[in-house]
Amino acid sequence: MDPFDRRAILMGTGIAGLAAGLPAGAFGQSAAQGNAVSESAAPAGPEPGVKHRIDFGVIGLDHAHIYSMTDAMIRGGGTPTAFFATDPVQIATFRKRYGNGVRLARSEDEILADKSIKLIVGAPVPDLRAPLGIRAMRAGKDYLGDKPAITSLDQLAEVRRAVKETGRKFAILYSERLEVRAAVHAGQLVDQGRIGKVIQTVNLAPHRVSPASRPDWFWDKARYGGILTDIGSHQADQFLYYTKTTSAQVVAAQTGNLRHPDRPKFEDFGDMIATGNGGTGYVRVDWFTPDGLPTWGDGRLFLLGTEGYIELRKYVDIAGRPGGNHLLVADKKGVEYVDCSKVHLPFGPQFIADVVERSSVAQDQDQALLAAELVLTAQKNATRPILA
Repeated sequence: MDPFDRRAILMGTGIAGLAAGLPAGAFGQSAAQGNAVSESAAPAGPEPGVKHRIDFGVIGLDHAHIYSMTDAMIRGGGTPTAFFATDPVQIATFRKRYGNGVRLARSEDEILADKSIKLIVGAPVPDLRAPLGIRAMRAGKDYLGDKPAITSLDQLAEVRRAVKETGRKFAILYSERLEVRAAVHAGQLVDQGRIGKVIQTVNLAPHRVSPASRPDWFWDKARYGGILTDIGSHQADQFLYYTKTTSAQVVAAQTGNLRHPDRPKFEDFGDMIATGNGGTGYVRVDWFTPDGLPTWGDGRLFLLGTEGYIELRKYVDIAGRPGGNHLLVADKKGVEYVDCSKVHLPFGPQFIADVVERSSVAQDQDQALLAAELVLTAQKNATRPILA
């Protein structure tokens, strides 16, 4: 039998079907929050032209990013052969999406001991992600973790030590760049020299909080690492990538809880400035998406180059063009709007090839961990906003 039920995947239901019969607010995920199971069916198999096949295991289903992560690995040539979770709702949702051909392991150790599995994909509660990755690497496997994959500087030091000692990959799916088509195309334009050298990035990343459906760990900074560690990790990755920065430091940072006094361990606002050998970056993250916005957040990215600039409206163009993945560019030749909704997402095939070929095309290991270091440092040293 095929390692996973391809017919079931081809006939996979959308989010409405997956949610049927499940408790309201399962996982604390919804389409409005932007962390629900994808409305489209899971991929039936690898994309055309993919040259490698590997088996991978899935451990930790606490954030629904695990579904887009699993989908990316399938598109890239991976086959999910086993998964481990203990929550019945999580198990039922995963099985409904990927079919009963994916084995439910009796324990995490059963998957880590399986020599046929080359990669572990995980999205447990954030403070458990780095320890899982370290165990995977020490078991001889590569690891792809959801962001924030690391929630403390102590964890970061342990991850770097394990990477060095094992030679395995500790990858982080910074999906706001790697799985957003407009962000992928922006990188292509930058590499082509369309706007010259990028000297500054400005990232604005509002999110909708939807309190009633959030799990307990969502409100506890000790579990999710703080707002800069969590959401800001996406933005730090983009700063490093687009400016081609390899060495950087945090200039200033602040975090605060401005609207949720009943949740004293929560942060709903943060911003930071970083500078490095490639440019500077400003980041603002928050949980203040208004209910009237038709999506979970109005993520925007501005790239300032020496010969032009690019603006992305990743998820919505308010009172403008429908859908997401909007890119606008101005350079010495004029202005252009680009609909990026059909741009190819290369991360999955590139990362599977990296696992097999021991290359670093999909993600540079040092850059991935430097992005984590920047937000962890910013989080640790952040001041508090002073409101009149």
